[in-house]
Formats: sequence, C-alpha cells, structure tokens
Amino acid sequence: MANKVKSFCFLLILFLSANANSQKTDTGNWFLYFGNQKINDRWNFHNEVQYRNFNFAGDLEQLLLRTGIGYNLTENNNNLLLGYAYVHSEPYIAGTNDKFSTNEHRVFQQFITKQQFGSVNIQHRYRFEQRFIEEDFKMRLRYFLSLNVPINKKIMEKNAIYLSAYNEIFINTKSNYFDRDRIYGGLGYCFNKNFKMETGLMSQIQQNSSRTQFQIMFFNNLPF
Repeated sequence: MANKVKSFCFLLILFLSANANSQKTDTGNWFLYFGNQKINDRWNFHNEVQYRNFNFAGDLEQLLLRTGIGYNLTENNNNLLLGYAYVHSEPYIAGTNDKFSTNEHRVFQQFITKQQFGSVNIQHRYRFEQRFIEEDFKMRLRYFLSLNVPINKKIMEKNAIYLSAYNEIFINTKSNYFDRDRIYGGLGYCFNKNFKMETGLMSQIQQNSSRTQFQIMFFNNLPF
C-alpha cells in the first residue's frame, strides 16, 4: 500500500509541474456523473452529465449532456458506442469580465477496450467526434488511457478504495492539430458493486494556456 501511495503522490507532482509550465489560472471545479445501464447481455445505455465551473460552483464554464447506445463485442472487455452530446459553453471574453455563450451538438463514435495486468485495471477509449458549433463544423479524434489501482480490495467490491489516473489527448482533423491534453490523478471509493465516487486534480493543457480542475465524479451501474 505504501508504494501505491508514493506512486500516486509522484503522479500529482507531475501534474502540478505540467500546469506550472503554462499560463497560470485559478483552479476550477467539475462535477461529473457517468451512468451505464445494462439493457441485456449485449446492449447498454450510457448517460452523462458534466457541470463545469470557473470557480468551485456558480460561475458556469460549460454544461455537457452526453448519451449513447453501446454494444458489447465480448462479455466484459470490448464495447462499441454511438452517441450524441449537447454542450453549452460560457467562456470569458479575453481581458474582460464579460462572457459570451455558444451551443454545440456532437455526434460521436467510440470503442472501449479493457485489460487487467495483475491488480491494475486499464482502459483504452478511442473516440471520433463530429462537432456542430453554431455555424461551424469540426471533427476531432480523442484517445483516453486510464489506470485504476486497488488499495484495500478489488475495485467494485463494497468499501474498496483505489487510485485512479488518466491521460486523454485531443487531435483536430485540420490545421492546429493539437487541441488539448488532460492529465488526471485521484482517489476513488466504491460504495457497492454498482456505485462509486472519485475525486482528484486534472490539468488541462492547451496550445497557449493551462488550467487545473478539481473533479468530483460519480459512477453508477457499470455493466461492462
């Protein structure tokens, strides 16, 4: 357990160092809910809500609603999903205290595959997005890699505690190909086999800026 905690602390130091090398901003806060409901042995329904703030709460940065229908290629490890997302954003106008708002509609396709090496749970997610932003149209590729390391018992067992980390890179299909990179480290707790919670720090690195987000995440009913 001591080695796992040391590794987690080292990971957090790396995240904070990456953030310090870019433009400094205040820490924001994201509240996230992820739900996966099993329809049958093959099909599942995904639903997701993300409420993102510039501060702890109340200064809205972005509201994201995402849903989709997934199909398990194998019983536990490989899932294809077709989905839709609505994104309402309220960014600040540079150099002012004024905001403007944008609305985005996304269609996306993704593939998730899971692996286990010893006690470490690994997930790869490949996502392709078609983005309709007001009068503009963009496409983007995303690759997400996450690691979950149990501390006291297997993940998804009641009262299990675990370390969590992920990295997700976003690539545009046109010029300025690099869009952003997200690096996260946190601690999770399983209330039972269907419900867990995580909290941690995420550093979002863009071409000319970086911002740290404190994340509070809830996961409900993960059948695959």
